[in-house]
Amino acid sequence: MNIAMIPARMGSQRLAKKNLRELGGIPLVVRAIRKCQAAGCFDEIWLNSEHLDFADIAEAEGVFFHHRPAELANDRATSEEFVAEFLEQHRCEALFQVHSIAPLLTVEDVKRFVAQMENSPELDCLMSSEEVQIECAYQGRPVNFTFDEKTNSQDLDPVQRVSWSITAWRRDAYLKAFKAGQCATYSGGVGFFPISRLAAHVIKTEADLEFAAAVLPLVPDC
Repeated sequence: MNIAMIPARMGSQRLAKKNLRELGGIPLVVRAIRKCQAAGCFDEIWLNSEHLDFADIAEAEGVFFHHRPAELANDRATSEEFVAEFLEQHRCEALFQVHSIAPLLTVEDVKRFVAQMENSPELDCLMSSEEVQIECAYQGRPVNFTFDEKTNSQDLDPVQRVSWSITAWRRDAYLKAFKAGQCATYSGGVGFFPISRLAAHVIKTEADLEFAAAVLPLVPDC
């Protein structure tokens, strides 16, 4: 059983009520719901929020609503905590977290991501990532290149930048790690699923939303 879970806090520090902001005349959270419905690969779709305004949206769109405890919606709560709280109440084989703030993720991206998780029994976690094929460094040290020679960019191994646009976890592995006090997010076998730069774009600021609006006509399947 595959469950899609769309997290939607009402509060946001950088972009007020960002889940309710409209893109192409449709609220971001509604876009995420309809995308999951169009993908047709989930047994259940849940909107997860602390605010009951989202319950009305869930009902109107024909999906389930999970009322998250208020203490798991403040800026101190971690994603591990609210994911675990959800999983403890909903049985499934795998949970697919679909972020509303990644509106350029396409329906086809969702389908291929779910298929990858289903066909990879060795994975307990699958993360969407943008493959950045350019020289990258960390704390002044090369990651995918060397100072000893200049390599053409197309010959470099890409760096996998986690986007969080869509993420999957096996329920049992996640909860086992969480209850043991371990990092549940990256527990067990971890895989990376490449998505496009646009699909990896997330809305955190007004400028991010403006960019998404500008390129939306180029991504009709989102």
